[in-house]
This record gives sequence, structure tokens and C-alpha cells, in this order.
Amino acid sequence: MSGSAGGAAGRAETDEAAGLVGVVLVSHSAEVAAAVAALAIGLAGGGTTAPVAAAGGTPDGGLGTSSELIAEAAAAVDRGAGVAVLVDLGSAVLTVKALLAEGDELPKGARLVDAPFVEGAVAAVVTASAGADLDAVEAAASEAYGYRKV
Repeated sequence: MSGSAGGAAGRAETDEAAGLVGVVLVSHSAEVAAAVAALAIGLAGGGTTAPVAAAGGTPDGGLGTSSELIAEAAAAVDRGAGVAVLVDLGSAVLTVKALLAEGDELPKGARLVDAPFVEGAVAAVVTASAGADLDAVEAAASEAYGYRKV
């Protein structure tokens, strides 16, 4: 595992991560996005970890979402295998959908994943780190809706 989960770029690059699905975690809070990224990376275990980037808050450090930060994060984790984008709340969904609709703001193969933010992020990063394709990463993250706690 290399790099850290903080900031828009999120992770330092390594040749080991080449060909893995990238994961972008979009939150209205930079701190929340970075913390969820760190948790997911930590729970992915040792060895090669999929590239993960946190895109939280606004460029001035406020609460909200930023299409610029999201696009930067997606570009930073793109290895050609696709990018799974997980979001926390409603307007983050709208921002990512708008970026996808524009067609040239996010890397080819970027996909908004319908999943719970924390559990889905962990499932996505663990699955991507195992070398799974984008469909499998999306399925694993989405299955987190079914995780029961009681």
C-alpha cells in the first residue's frame, strides 16, 4: 500500500496499482471523505491496494461538493480499468451525474455506484484491490445495502 487517503488526489501512484479499478469517494466534507478512504484502505489489508481518492467539500475548504475536485480525483485514480464513484448525499449524486452527462469531465469507464457510503466504500476498495473488474466492484459495493447489523 502506498500514499495516503487525504486530499483530492488521495493516493500516491505505484506500478502495482496499474490495471486496477480506481475508487473515488465523494462527500460534502473533506474530512469525512478522507476518513472513509483511510478506513477502506486500512481494511483492504496489506499488499497492493486499488487507487483511492477522496473528493470532499469545496476547493475553499467548505462543506459541499465540487465538480473540479471530483474530476481531479477520478483522473488521479484512473488506470484504464474503470473508476467507481461513491457518494454520500443527494447533491453529490447530482454533481456526479452532471459530470457523467457532460461526457468529457470524467475518465472513460467512470461509473456512479449506488451503495451506502461507508460500507460500500470498504467493499469497493477490497474488491478492486483483489483485481476485480468494474462490474464486480459495483456489485460488491451495492450488496452492502443488504448488510444487517442486528
